[in-house]
Amino acid sequence: MTGGFKISIKMRSLSSRSMGGVCVAASLILAGMAPAFAQSGGANPQNGKAAENKPAAADTAKESQKKINEIAEARRILSGPAGNPECVWLGRRVVSLLWRDDLDTAFRHLDLYDRFTCPSAHIQATFRCLVRQPNIDPKSPESLNSRIHSCWLDPELPATTAQAPESQSQPGTEKQ
Repeated sequence: MTGGFKISIKMRSLSSRSMGGVCVAASLILAGMAPAFAQSGGANPQNGKAAENKPAAADTAKESQKKINEIAEARRILSGPAGNPECVWLGRRVVSLLWRDDLDTAFRHLDLYDRFTCPSAHIQATFRCLVRQPNIDPKSPESLNSRIHSCWLDPELPATTAQAPESQSQPGTEKQ
């Protein structure tokens, strides 16, 4: 009987040790989660942010559809490999990177462009078209993208001259 008593004492001490270890581990985990919980604002669902995400999701869907339409337009207008979706996507990225002077990344993309057997002369013609155009507003990335798209579709696009805004005379001053 004494042998059975020793085993139960050992089992109790082992179970209390393991329970103590579990409690310590749980308290450390909970202590680590407290700052994250405090920063997240609690367990309430973020109702305000969900309403803000709906317009962002709609904009993302609209932007995706625009890209699909642009690639389809290029496929319809351009004959040969320059109209292939992979060539259009990679080529426009290469021209954009060249414009922004990110030559290392542009050359990496150009390697991929060549691997898809896309015409490298089309990159050159598109970049030439882009350079011939007037300055692009650097704060509006859409103006650069739309200009690249236009030049991609028609690299022989005539150079447009920048329209100078008409000067307005101040009241009280007259031109002579």
